[in-house]
Amino acid sequence: MPTNLALDDSLLKEAQKIGQHKTKKAVVTEALQEYIERPKQQKIIQLFGSIDYDEDFDYKKQRSSE
Repeated sequence: MPTNLALDDSLLKEAQKIGQHKTKKAVVTEALQEYIERPKQQKIIQLFGSIDYDEDFDYKKQRSSE
């Protein structure tokens, strides 16, 4: 879908150089992907310490091939 955006050219050039992207489209695409992934990662981090587990579960038993 074609879209026209007014972007800060200096920021775009810097991001293109840092990310070693050949095109402006590649810069914007990666930025959007990272923007989407960040909240997902934050949700995962919030789960730490909130998941109950069975203290009697023997995880080593499942590793054995017997």
